[in-house]
Amino acid sequence: MKQSLQLKMGQSLALTPQLQQAIKLLQLSTLDLQQAIEETLESNPLLEREEDGDSHDDGQGNQSESEVDFTAPVAEQDSTEELPVDTRWEDLMPSSAPPPSSQDSDLGQFADRDAEPETLHDQLHWQLNLTRFSATDHMIATALIDAVDANGRLTQTPEEILEALRDPDLELDEVLAVLHRLQHFEPTGIFAADLRECLLLQLRQMDEDTPHRNTAGAIANRHLESIATADPRQLSRRLRTTPEDVVGALNLIRSLDPTPGTSVGESTTEYIIPDVFVLRKNGHWRVELNPDIAPKLRINSLYSELIGQTGSASDKTFVKENLQEAKFFMTSLHNRNETLLKVASKIVEHQREFLELGEEAMKPLILADIAQQISMHESTVSRATTRKYMHTPRGIYELKFFFSSHVATTEGGERSSTAIKALIKRLVQAEEAKKPLSDNKLCVLLEAEGIIVARRTVAKYREQLNIPPSNERRRLL
Repeated sequence: MKQSLQLKMGQSLALTPQLQQAIKLLQLSTLDLQQAIEETLESNPLLEREEDGDSHDDGQGNQSESEVDFTAPVAEQDSTEELPVDTRWEDLMPSSAPPPSSQDSDLGQFADRDAEPETLHDQLHWQLNLTRFSATDHMIATALIDAVDANGRLTQTPEEILEALRDPDLELDEVLAVLHRLQHFEPTGIFAADLRECLLLQLRQMDEDTPHRNTAGAIANRHLESIATADPRQLSRRLRTTPEDVVGALNLIRSLDPTPGTSVGESTTEYIIPDVFVLRKNGHWRVELNPDIAPKLRINSLYSELIGQTGSASDKTFVKENLQEAKFFMTSLHNRNETLLKVASKIVEHQREFLELGEEAMKPLILADIAQQISMHESTVSRATTRKYMHTPRGIYELKFFFSSHVATTEGGERSSTAIKALIKRLVQAEEAKKPLSDNKLCVLLEAEGIIVARRTVAKYREQLNIPPSNERRRLL
């Protein structure tokens, strides 16, 4: 076989560093985008944020070419200069935020301590320190607290805790005595072995004059498994009481907390920053970008003037490269917000009836519909709608919320799955407590509304709405 060299020409697609950065900015959430902007401002000396009150207009009132206003067309931005092919954007956008300065370290640590959430174990140890225990009982109580999970339940039996302590002088009665004292800690119902004991602990700590307390204790102790499906009249015959007393006891049990430990946890409130606002002005729906996520950036004029001045070749190269990178970052940031605004505007155009009438008026919509109208790829629309939120008069929704599958109607039209879920929820809320609607009955009612849907589909939507089956919703009052 003879070997030879041949030259061939071909075309292929490649993701340039510029395109990779544009894609990365598009899929970032609001908080991640703000962090990326701050990191880029920190790493690039030629890029700076325009402060309030700054004036950079020329004598004729025109905007400086070094500024980026997100209300201006994309074509006005200067993106003719490209970066070197071997440029790494990871160098410009580090993966972690810069460490705080030494002068702010004390203040930051104090803020972290002040904002640190209190855990369940922290509260239990605090209550333990306020309770008089001997050294041995304190050791047992510490072991019991360590055996409590996030729900407040014991993950070990007293026998296992006694064995784990490995103290030959300890007896099981001492562990049980300490456990009984700890069960009076807050929140009520803590240190229970199972659900039955958790409910009984909460009932025992109620006042003796609490209505239906004794009947509720008997039900929780002997008929806990049948609470959801049992007929109050049957329970009243078993407990030798009246149906009204059983109904009151069931309502009392439902008012208890099955997981008291979750009331004291590490969960913190998460605040959502909307990316776009939808407002109704003069009878028309208007979509606006959140100004907090669309800042104005500009090129530092002092550094940009160094390009034409005398200096070393390395200094000029450094300034020129950072100038190109700053311009492209501003353009990528501008294109991100332009894409987000286009997608949000088309969503509002499709879902105008939802904004006016509610979820039952939601229309079926898929990503391909929006992508076709704005002449972009479906993956671009997916990135633009992931972890992005819209503030509407009806509340704050993720952009993905407005996309849903469809179900055929008897008139040949289509209804979105979101609208069907809202209709199911309304039907269940209006049902009779003694005769809740079954899934088959819901299918019949939906068909009367012109919606053809299978029973298993109704069951799936009902489960997604966290609505229990009809036998568990039955209430005999």
